[in-house]
Order: sequence, then structure tokens, then C-alpha cells
Amino acid sequence: MQLKIMPKKKHLSAGRAPLMLFLCQMISALEVPLDLVQPPTITQQSPKDYIIDPRENIVIQCEAKGKPSPSFSWTRNGTHFDIDKDPLVTMKPGSGTLTINIMSEGKAETYEGVYQCTARNERGAAISNNIVIRPSRSPLWTKEKLEPIILRNGQSLVLPCRPPIGLPPPIIFWMDNSFQRLPQSERVSQGLNGDLYFSNVLPEDTREDYICYARFNHTQTIQQKQPISVKVISAKSHRQRPPTFLTPDGNTSRKEELRGNVLSLECIAEGLPTPIIYWIKEDGTLPINRTFYRNFKKTLQIVQVTEADSGNYQCIAKNALGAIHHTISVTVKAAPYWIIAPQNLVLSPEEDGTLICRANGNPKPRISWLSNGVPIEIAPDDPSRKIDGDTIIFSKVQERSSAVYQCNASNEYGYLLANAFVNVLAEPPRILTSANTLYQVIANRPALLDCAFFGSPLPTIEWFKGAKGSALREDIYVLHENGTLEIPVAQKDSTGTYTCVARNKLGMANNDVHLEIKDPTRIIKQPEYAVVQRGSTVSFECKVKHDHTLIPTVMWLKDHGELPNDGRFTVDKDRLVVADVNDDDGGTYTCVANTTLDNVSASAVLSVVDVPNPPFDLELTDQLDRSVQLSWTPGDDNNSPITKFIIEYEDAMHEPGLWHHQTEVPGTQTTAQLKLSPYVNYSFRVMAENNLGRSLPSEASEQYLTKAAEPDKNPTAVEGLGSEPDNLVITWKPLNGFESNGPGLQYKVSWRQKDGDDEWTSVVVANVSKYIVSGTPTFVPYLIKVQALNDAGFAPEPAAVMGHSGEDLPMVAPGNVRVNVVNSTLAEVHWDPVPLKSIRGHLQGYRIYYWKAQSSLTRNRRHIEKKILTFQGSKTHGMLPGLEPFSHYTLNVRVVNGKGEGPASPDKVFNTPEGVPSAPSSLKIVNPTLDSLTLEWEPPSHPNGILTEYTLKYQPINSTHELGPLVDLKIPANKTRWILKNLNFSTRYKFYFYAQTAAGSGIQITEEAITTVDEGKLAMASRQVDIATQGWFIGLMCAVALLILILLIVCFIRRNKGGKYPVKEKEDAHADPEIQPMKEDDGTFGEYSDAEDHKPLKKGSRTPSDRTVKKEDSDDSLVDYGEGVNGQFNEDGSFIGQYSGKKEKEPAEGNESSEAPSPVNAMNSFV
Repeated sequence: MQLKIMPKKKHLSAGRAPLMLFLCQMISALEVPLDLVQPPTITQQSPKDYIIDPRENIVIQCEAKGKPSPSFSWTRNGTHFDIDKDPLVTMKPGSGTLTINIMSEGKAETYEGVYQCTARNERGAAISNNIVIRPSRSPLWTKEKLEPIILRNGQSLVLPCRPPIGLPPPIIFWMDNSFQRLPQSERVSQGLNGDLYFSNVLPEDTREDYICYARFNHTQTIQQKQPISVKVISAKSHRQRPPTFLTPDGNTSRKEELRGNVLSLECIAEGLPTPIIYWIKEDGTLPINRTFYRNFKKTLQIVQVTEADSGNYQCIAKNALGAIHHTISVTVKAAPYWIIAPQNLVLSPEEDGTLICRANGNPKPRISWLSNGVPIEIAPDDPSRKIDGDTIIFSKVQERSSAVYQCNASNEYGYLLANAFVNVLAEPPRILTSANTLYQVIANRPALLDCAFFGSPLPTIEWFKGAKGSALREDIYVLHENGTLEIPVAQKDSTGTYTCVARNKLGMANNDVHLEIKDPTRIIKQPEYAVVQRGSTVSFECKVKHDHTLIPTVMWLKDHGELPNDGRFTVDKDRLVVADVNDDDGGTYTCVANTTLDNVSASAVLSVVDVPNPPFDLELTDQLDRSVQLSWTPGDDNNSPITKFIIEYEDAMHEPGLWHHQTEVPGTQTTAQLKLSPYVNYSFRVMAENNLGRSLPSEASEQYLTKAAEPDKNPTAVEGLGSEPDNLVITWKPLNGFESNGPGLQYKVSWRQKDGDDEWTSVVVANVSKYIVSGTPTFVPYLIKVQALNDAGFAPEPAAVMGHSGEDLPMVAPGNVRVNVVNSTLAEVHWDPVPLKSIRGHLQGYRIYYWKAQSSLTRNRRHIEKKILTFQGSKTHGMLPGLEPFSHYTLNVRVVNGKGEGPASPDKVFNTPEGVPSAPSSLKIVNPTLDSLTLEWEPPSHPNGILTEYTLKYQPINSTHELGPLVDLKIPANKTRWILKNLNFSTRYKFYFYAQTAAGSGIQITEEAITTVDEGKLAMASRQVDIATQGWFIGLMCAVALLILILLIVCFIRRNKGGKYPVKEKEDAHADPEIQPMKEDDGTFGEYSDAEDHKPLKKGSRTPSDRTVKKEDSDDSLVDYGEGVNGQFNEDGSFIGQYSGKKEKEPAEGNESSEAPSPVNAMNSFV
């Protein structure tokens, strides 16, 4: 028996106590074994809102379990439903499920109502939800006479659907008589209510078969509305208009939605051009992962809506002529939802427990309790039970306390009903997992060992590993509350037998399970991508490594399916071979290696590639003035389907040898109707294209010369701009030869003043691109038209564009110039705009000239470099950045048009305040001595004011690169040299140096320097080398230590032979604690003394038993040489270096490294 819901994990500690988990008293979702007495539990029931198909029998489900097996009863609309009195109603044996046979006779409407099932045994009664039975409905559309709708091009339109009210509501869509869905776009779309909205209509919207369909999914029926006829009358000109909303109405609306549902907000607007819809939330942001736009952004949807989504949402409709917005106030209510649902409670006699029923909603739901289906206020009294709002507290329960409790949480939007039983049992532990279950797990994957259990009181669980029953204490284990032991990353040493033990006060139970760890299956040689030509042979390799106890099966797939049943495909141990490859063999080949525990796969793609052959047999038919039909025969597609054909043309009259794109058609099409232009000598060619590329062009078709006609279009890019104050230069982009439609191409140029009553003045010019009108007033708006014509006639009347005659320089300078100095590098300038008439051209902006007249510090006149800043448009203020501090500036302002600048405003003078200086130009440290350093510097290149002083900070740096205390000095501003005294010798210092003005401290410059070293001590330190770090010395010491160790072992063996040797006799006789000297001739040690010649230690020397070198043993030992810091051995073993007289722990001066152990101590460490 397992916990159905996995509670939080508990990690086993590495303490000394056995690994044990005490499960909490509330055993949520714990299933009582069915052989034990227990109250009923509802296991299956029909939904609360149950819509049935009236053409089928009604089945209302109610299943329950319990011991003894429960009996079932029903209520309908709050009263007992006696099924025995209705011959159409039967109850499934051993179940509460009802079947109402309405297919033979009877009507579904007769059985509409609210049903509730009760399952009861001697331990209590459980009840189902209130199940509301309603038959689905798909009514027909009411007959109505629909008049044709006639409207002008550009008007808005709403086609109503108004489907019949069904149960459940139908799905709406619009189609034509051919059952083809009507295309929708930003201009035409279906609203949430099913209506079809046109922001503006076009002539192509004309049709007689706009049909609204309603699909009722429950009964699988579709109803259709009468077709609506729409006729759009073309108008030569239709007036554009700003957006207005078709839905919703007004400026504001309200929307209420329930928590957890989909919130759908809709705004559909009309206007010309078609408006675009935008959405914002006024008091927040739209949730990123839950917001979706539908219906071309006309519908905003927020899924899984919560109370936090309440607020004001604004939709904005915008086109080129304006914008409009609508605010939707959204309120999110909530039917009750669980915070803590009551769970079954299993208690032993005299135990305590609680049932908690906690729900939330908007408005706050009301909590009510029932006992065995009866309101608890009128249920039989239980002295062990106490009700405290949403909690029932049980104290010292007895067997008679067993019952089923129902919690009902309800508000105006719905209700929740939960059954939870209290079952009082006294049961010793039982383990429900099969004994000696074998678990096999791949290494480095989680291993889960089950220990499903039951008992009352609730047992405690502990796990043991191994035959000796050692309790698990490692922190690599995780114990779940259902008793499962998890090894998060199983390793080879996890293999073994694990024992699960369950205990309560009534007894104990245990169970053994076995775990085996297997090596993972791996593909060590994967198939590789291959590109081959038809007829060749290709092979894919797949080598697999696996656990030796597992038997893998290797299978090859093609495009995720079986290999073709073809002798060309052969599979051996590690390889797939495909012979005589054809185009059908291309695809993805996958090697799959399976074992009983894992599977791995690797794939490779086989490509059989080629581009199509070029089409041929081009033929021109149906030759008309403006069209011709071209047909061709496709070339071989080389086993890659042709996706499209590209058609190109050549104009042999105007651009011979140059091919242009004409059109493209799908790859399934071999003819094309081509639109032609007049007066062109056409030739055509075709290319085929597939996924691999494009074919070579076909041979050119025969030539076809079309007849001349008047031009179809006029020149583009028509502009009118004067080059002089008294002219108007009209320019345009002329038509090319292809667009001329005939010989004799000319242009009719027309113009007149826009604001006057003059007639149009026209002139016909040759095929040029410019005409100049002289004698015009300065900067006057003109209307201009340029119309193309040829020998066959005129092009359509062109639209007039506006231009201006030539500009002249502005006449007036900006006035009232004001300067506001913001800081030492920034100033703000304001001015009054000039009158528009004085600009005499297109206002380009205002231009500020400013320059630094002279330095406020030196007052020396220098070359004046003027700077210019231009501010676009009609701005009347601007910022001047990048000014130099402590400077004298002059500026003036001028207005700018397309011709140039106007007169300058009177000069305005202003000063910038002091700023902080730049870093000193240099800092050098010279003349180092034992205790002093000399600093020399150059002043800042940009003082930005009057220097007040210099600040020097410095601090020492020790051998470990740690910084010492910081010293701060102030130096007069007129100094460029400073001597620092009383410094430490041979010490590195770091210096920080910067200048100051009244505005503050400038940028600092840093430098480092070292005082000089005491030469005598430096020379001595330079000759002292750490001998313990020399490689030859370390090898020598290892050899000496090994030899001494061998001799000591031999000595120990000989001494332990019980008086066989003279040494043993001497030791027994004298009992001297000191080691006796031994002579070299009998294999014993001879005592060594170097008191005479003070030579270094030699092979065979020894130290006292306390591993120290005593002064009296050697007056000239290595201890007196500073543990080798100041001395070293030569290659011949002799000792060199200056005698320093230092003691064992004293470091040599000037040596910053940590001291190594002395050679003597190094040797002692081996013996």
C-alpha cells in the first residue's frame, strides 16, 4: 500500500541513531486495505453539470468502496428517488450507477433535475456532488426574410448571426454555399457573439451567400442561417475617416469573470484606412505567459485568470486619421476553491486527530459540516468530537467515533463538497510490498525501493542494509513519507539487500528487497550524416556498449518507422548498408539500442540530392492585347518534387538580353495566364525549383509583340521645389520604355498657386524628368500635376501634389536669448521663435554658434574656434554640453530654412564655474635612499579653475602584498617637488596624488616606489638558499631515511630473538634507556661525534630518541645555520654558506618566504 500523493522529502542524517522517519499523524490519501473495516469512499461520480444526449440512454455514475460493501440510494430534487417504481431506471449490481433507458421509450426532459448518490455501510455514509442533469438542445433557426444589403465602397458593415440558444452554446462560423470558410483579416472578422464585422467594405466583398453556421458539438448537428446578400457599389472617391468602435458601445464597459476561466475582452473598430487594435492594462502590465491575442488582436485573452487580473483594460483603435479608446473594467470573482481539503483520517483508539476544511473564494465561501450526509448540527452527538469553524477536533476517539464527514464550501458562484472518513482501527503494522522484490537500476540514476505499509497507530519506518542489519546512516539517502527509500544517484556500491521495518505499539513487520546496479547502455560509434548520388551504396555504423548482464536489441528505423522490406537493406551486428540508393531511400535513419532497463538512440540523415531538369516545349496560346497563355512540359524533378515554376520575360524592343521576373506558379501547374503590357516584344522562359535549388532556364519561347496603347500610369515621385527664390523646379521619375505603352512618350506638366484662383498653366515636354517655372513669388505653395501621354493618348488624370517655389534666407533673428548655466560643463539656452512669415522657407530648426572667447584664468587671447549645434524643428531651447569649466563663452542663435541661415541674434556672453581638475600630467619618484623618496610632478593639463593644493596619500606594501596604514599630506599648489623622509628601508610604497580646486578633488594618479636596501644584509641574504628545497638534497635524505629504516627493522628482529645476540645480553644486563653503541663489523651502529672537525652529518649518524638535536652533541650542527635558510649543499655533499649564528626558529633578514624544515629535522622525520 502506497501513498498516492508524494509529500515532501525527508533527508536522512549522518548521525549515529538508525535512519528513521516518523510520519505525521494526518496520513493524507492513505488507503486502508480493503480487507479491513472502513467507511465508504466515493471513487467515481458524474460531473456536477451533466449535459446528456437526448438520443442516448442516461447513465449517472456513482461508484464507492468500503467494508462491508456499501449500499446505495439516490435523491432527486432533494427527495428520495425510488428507482424500483420506475421501470426505465436500473441500478448496476454492486454499484450505485443508474441507467435510465430512454431509447426504448420516455423522454430525456422527464429526467431533468438534481441527483445525489449516498453510499452507506455500518461505519458511515458518503454522498456525491449534486449532479444536475440537463439534455442538450440544438434548436433550428427561426425563419426570417433577409433583405439584400447595398452600401458604398469604404462603408462599415455588421452582418448579424444571432444563433438559436442551445445547450451547450453552439460554435459559430461563416461559410459560403460551397462550405468554404469566408476569409477573415484585420478588415473583416467574426466577433465573440458570432456577428461578422467589416471595418470597411471593398467591391470584392460583394456576394450573395454570406451564411452563418451554428455547430452543436454535443448532438453533432449543424444549423444554418438564411444566406445574406451584400452588394458593394464602387465609388470613385471614398472619404477616409478616423476609427469608431462597432463593439463594445460607449467609452467604458464592465466585464466579470470567474477565477480559473479564460478572460476574453473584445474591441472591433471601423474606419478607413482599417484601424489597428492595441491593448494595455491601465494599472499594471499584462501577464506575459498567460496573455494571448486572437482575431487579429481584436480579442485579448488571459488564461487561468486570477483576482490579481482585476482592473481596467484599455483597447485603442488607431489609423492614420486618429485614435479612439475604450476602457473595460474587469472584476474577477471566484467560486470556492480548496486551500486545504479534508483528508481521510485513520486513528487508533484513544488517539487524537483533526479534520481541516479550508477554502477560499470571492466572496468568501461559507463552510458547513455534515456527518454521514446529515448536517452536523442535527447528527448524533459524539463526545470525542469538537467543531471549531473549518476544523473538527477529535480527542481520545473510540470505535464508535468512525463516520464519514462532509465539508461543503459554497458561495453564489458554486460549491465544493468533500468526503473524509474517520476510521478507528487497532491494527499491527503490515508491509504491502512483495517480499524479495528485485530492483534493477542503471548506474547514476535514482533508485526507488518501495515499502508500502499500513498500521494503526501509524507505524514508524526504518531501513537497513546488509545481512547484519546495519541501520542506514548516510546522507545520500532520501526517505519519502510513503516509506519509499530513494537513492538519488545509485552507484555500484549501492548493490545489496535492503530491509524495511515498520513498527507500532501493536507489533512490527519487515520486508527485504534487493537492488542491482547496471552499467548504462551507450552508443560509442554513432551513424553520421550522408549525402549520396543515386545508384551508390551507403552504410551507417552503430556500435553499442552495455552491461554484460543485460541483453540489448539493436533495431534500425527509417523516418521513425520500420526499414523497407527490400533486399537492398542489410543489417549486421554494427552496421546498416543500403545498396543501389534511389531517391526514395532519402530520410532519417535511427539506430535504437534497447535493454530491459534503458534505451538509447542516434540518428543520421541520408540525402539523395539534385535539382530539376529545365522545362521544355514552351508554347504561347490565347494571344490577346493584354494577356497570353504560356504552357510547358516539366523536366525530370530528380526525385525531389518541384515546388514552383518561375517565369521570366525579355523585352527585345526596349531592353534586349535582360530577363525580368514575370510570375511564379505552384509546382503542380504547367500553364500560366500572363498579363502583358502594350508595345512590348515579349519572349518567355521557365525555370523549375525544388527544395534543393533551381534548374537551368528553358529555351526561350517565340516572340510576341503587343499593340500600342495610351499609358496606364503617370510618373511617380513628383515634387516641386524651387532652386532660386523666384522659380519652381518640377521633377518626376519618368516612365521606362516598358511602361510607355507606345511610341512618342511625352509629359504634360501643369501648375497653379494653391491659395489663389488662377487657372492651371500647362506645358507639354519631351521625355525628360524636370521642368523649371520662372518668375514665381518666394516660397509660395503650388499644386502640381504631371501626366504621361504618347501617340495613342493620355494616361489617367493624375493626382495633384503640393510643392513650393524657391526659398530665400530668413529675415529675422531669434530674440530674447537667455542662458542658464547648469554646471561647469553644461548650459541651457532659450530663445523666442521668429515669425513664420519671416522664415521664407521650410523651417529646418535653430542653430547656435558658441565659442570660448578666452580663459578666465589666463585672459590670454587665443584663436577662436566656433562650435555649432543645430536643433531641429520649432524647438525654442537646447542644451550646450561639453563646455570647459572656468571659461568665458559667447553665443548667438540663428533660424535655418532650406536655403540657409538667417541673421544672428545679438551675442550673449556667459561664464562657466570652476570644475575639478584633471589628473596631474606626470608623477615621477626619483633619488630613492634608505629612508626617503623624492616626488616630482607636473601640474594638471586642465586645471579647470585655480588650484588650491595637492593631496598626497601613501602607504607601505609588505611582502604578502598587504597594504599598511595610509598617510595623508597636503602640499601647496605652487610646489612641483616634494621629499618624503623617515621612510622604512627596503620597503615598497604606493602613492596616490591629485590636485584640488574650489570645486573639489580631481582625478588621482598612482605610482609605486621602493626605498633602497641595506647592502650588507642584502649580500648576506642573497647567499643564503633554502637547502631543503634542492632536489638532490631531498633524494639524498630519502635514501638515508630508507637505509636507517631497514637497519632499524633488522635490529628490532635480532633483538627479539631472545638473547641470541650480544646486544641483547648487554641490554638485559645494563638496562640503560639510551641506545647502546654498535660496531660496524658485527652489523651494529657505531657512535659518531663531530666535535673535532665540525663536519656535516654523515651516513650512520643518529639523533636522540626525542627527535631533537642537542647543542652539546654537535657545536656546529645545521641548527646553527638557520635550518638551512642561509646555507646549502654542493653537489659533492659538502656544506657551503656563511655561518650566521642564528637559532633554529629565527628567520634570516630580508627573506620573505616561509622557512622550510632543517635537514636534520627532515632526516629525523624518517626514523
